[in-house]
Amino acid sequence: MIDLSHAHPKEVRELFRSGEWSGPTTGLCLGFLQANMAILPSELADDFRQLCLANPRPMPLIDTTQPGDPVPRRVAPEADLRTDLPRYRVYRDGLFDTDVTDISDLWRDDLVAFLLGCSFTAEAKLLEAGVRLRHMELGQNVPMFRTSLECLPAGVFSGPVVVSMRPVARDQLELARRVTAEYPLAHGGPLHAGDPAAIGIEDLGSPDWGDPIEPLPDEVPVFWACGVTPQAVIMAVQPKFAITHAPGHMFITDVPDTEIRGREPELAGIARS
Repeated sequence: MIDLSHAHPKEVRELFRSGEWSGPTTGLCLGFLQANMAILPSELADDFRQLCLANPRPMPLIDTTQPGDPVPRRVAPEADLRTDLPRYRVYRDGLFDTDVTDISDLWRDDLVAFLLGCSFTAEAKLLEAGVRLRHMELGQNVPMFRTSLECLPAGVFSGPVVVSMRPVARDQLELARRVTAEYPLAHGGPLHAGDPAAIGIEDLGSPDWGDPIEPLPDEVPVFWACGVTPQAVIMAVQPKFAITHAPGHMFITDVPDTEIRGREPELAGIARS
């Protein structure tokens, strides 16, 4: 398998566009900001923006396009959001319709795209700090779960918070907290560590999205807010039409993670020239 861990985002987006790569983006382009995506009709855009601003941990807003414009001009002005993700998920009336690798034929002049920070961005920093990430060793997607935590509602939008889980060695737990807390645009520090039932998760072996991974005896399950939260919200609110990234299949921006350390949503002042 080709090693894309230190590839430039533009190179990897070209692989997505050509259909040469359609897998998860965990471990790709380490050192660059990855983003979750939600695309909605413009009539819902103001409410969704307010939802993001009200819930910056699960939905840290980094870019919003103009209606009908598929180019994320602040974070990757040479990209095209219709083709430059490895896989997309289409929803109709809040129900999953299909996964596709290109949404050019679904694009409309009234669509607005939202890019939200992703915890995959912080994985490079966890690895640099010596934190073991077994899902990457196994070549797996992270497991993601609906929780009993609720987003603060905004306009027509409400729904549950989704988390991603990574088993972390017990003696590295505080290190993992400290490293990820420095990246609010990548969801920041964990929302919870330990007993999954405390946040409404019944079975770690049955994630709602992604691949299961069981903690080893010396590991603690650690849960970070996850950018799949908008998909759970879409399923709860049931808009007529929406497109998102497929869980674990992110948009990779041109923004180095060094530019976002300590920076809060939105991504003011960062733009690609």
